[in-house]
Amino acid sequence: MRNRNERHMHIGLVGLGKMGNNMRARLRAGGVEVTGYDRNPDVTDVAGLAELADALPAPRIVWVMVPAGDITTGVVQDLITVLSPGDMIIDGGNSRFTSDAVHTQLCAAAGMSYLDVGVSGGVWGLENGYGLMVGGSKDDVDRAMPVFDALRPEGPRDESFVHAGGTGAGHYAKMVHNGIEYALMQAFAEGYELLDKRSDIIDDVTGTFKAWQRGTVVRSWLLELLVKALEQDPEFDDIEGYVEDSGEGRWTVEEALANAVPVPTISASIFARFVSRQEDGSPAMKAVAALRNQFGGHGVKKAD
Repeated sequence: MRNRNERHMHIGLVGLGKMGNNMRARLRAGGVEVTGYDRNPDVTDVAGLAELADALPAPRIVWVMVPAGDITTGVVQDLITVLSPGDMIIDGGNSRFTSDAVHTQLCAAAGMSYLDVGVSGGVWGLENGYGLMVGGSKDDVDRAMPVFDALRPEGPRDESFVHAGGTGAGHYAKMVHNGIEYALMQAFAEGYELLDKRSDIIDDVTGTFKAWQRGTVVRSWLLELLVKALEQDPEFDDIEGYVEDSGEGRWTVEEALANAVPVPTISASIFARFVSRQEDGSPAMKAVAALRNQFGGHGVKKAD
């Protein structure tokens, strides 16, 4: 990976789970020095947030990559106590966009800046790079650009990065992105069930999907991952058709209701996941569960 940094950067990273640990590795490979903190002593670089702050050059940049909600807000509040005016906090988790106004106010009261970043790429981001959607001021975005450039894929910046708008815009864009993702996965999954059902006509379901990977209008990374999942377990015998959701799809539907925007496809995909939890899911929901596991490392329920 080439070094695309305009200047040397050294940032902090809080949260070294599936995404955070891979992001640390990609940043380092891209020439950005990273000091990471996690409660897990096996992966952390420092003992605590105070030690993290001491290890960073001022003005500091600290990227937060922890579960959305109260956990993220708590980390932001704790960071403010150890950072200084002029420092920056970046929330790269899947926070709801309404939380960003709260976090921005907390940071502003302490003389600090804040950016919200929607991150897409899942467990494959280390190898392929991450799609980034950023909310906040232009000056703050420009200041953090070497970090974004190290995380995103090779190629034109505007094909994997956008400064979507002011506070909350990054997470809002990621929310809609994930709503679309729900619908796309559901469509592939329903097609799988129909093909699998007609085994009297279709002899090779996996091969059919694989043949769509080049030249067809439905070719995509999700299709590639579905083929990968089918090659590992053609009948999805090893998993149940039980599918969780991480929140963004629900938030997308709630926003659509609030703004009178019809989203029948996205909403139907959410309801299908709810149905999957009431009883053993259909083959389609097994396909959705397998897809979530492929791109995000999300857990699946093993079949009995």
